[in-house]
Amino acid sequence: MPHTSINDTVKTFASLGKVLFNPSDELNSLINSAEHYNTWFTPDYTKEAILAIARSLSEENLSKWLSAYTDKWSQSDAKTVGLILAGNIPLVGFHDILCVLISGHKALIKLSSQDNKLIPYILKELIKINPIYADKFEFIERLNVFDAVIATGSNNSSRYFDHYFGKYPHIIRKNRNSVAVLTGNETPEDFNQLGKDIFWYFGLGCRNVSKLYVPNGYSFIKFFEGIESYKPIIYHNKYANNFDYNLTLLMMNRIKYYENNFLMLSENAGYASPISSLHYEFYEDEAALKQRLKDDAEQIQCVVSKGGSFGNSLPFGKAQQPELWDYADGVDTMEFLLEM
Repeated sequence: MPHTSINDTVKTFASLGKVLFNPSDELNSLINSAEHYNTWFTPDYTKEAILAIARSLSEENLSKWLSAYTDKWSQSDAKTVGLILAGNIPLVGFHDILCVLISGHKALIKLSSQDNKLIPYILKELIKINPIYADKFEFIERLNVFDAVIATGSNNSSRYFDHYFGKYPHIIRKNRNSVAVLTGNETPEDFNQLGKDIFWYFGLGCRNVSKLYVPNGYSFIKFFEGIESYKPIIYHNKYANNFDYNLTLLMMNRIKYYENNFLMLSENAGYASPISSLHYEFYEDEAALKQRLKDDAEQIQCVVSKGGSFGNSLPFGKAQQPELWDYADGVDTMEFLLEM
């Protein structure tokens, strides 16, 4: 289905990765101004999101990713795919765009109002590298004529998406959260790495850890000591406001909690925790916990543990660094597009 050879496609997007590794003055200006239209998009986190994409777009990664679909490429007609993108963290919708463009379809892109500057810049750079992509995407305000839809939103918006797009080929994503499994054998460096999974992007991503599973009788003293380097997060105004508000709720409702002036923990069976807080739950048996997480797979984006030793988990610090083949919600976007 690709409109160019796989080798040419790999070279094109690898070149885009190199461009992003060395931000232009225009991109640096966008990075520094992103916080003005979305206060969660700090320069540091926006730059990190761009570098994560740049790292993923290496020739080696692209070739490895696309080699899994060698027997699925065809020359069938290109379709028009509507993309409704989220805006919770910088460039969170880029992977969907990448999949549509590489699979040879046309992308109708509904940008989030929270993230509507960075993606247009990157696609403008893509056209400079290979002009063939100039007519392969379009930014739209409303989806009208399309053959398939990939939409990302909340549990509430997913019901709207189901209603309007359910009769078309679709991928509709809902809220998911990520969890960490602790054993009590973690080192200060382990916790420092886990801090990336918790605090990067202020915990707003579905790949951010929102819940800890800890052994019965676990003490959080070493955990709090290990994440101390992330204390400056409390100086972000909106994060601090969330911390104060959610701490007040716990106090008013007389819920037992632990806190260290920038993160609070409360025992809760749920997966989704408010900004600036984590839920925790005790476990007795690792086998039973594995079964629990397997049963709740549709609510979980990823699991992290020390060295990735727990089941199919990732090592601490890797939740926010997905590979090209790490699909959101475990749904193979490329396969979906190639089989349309």
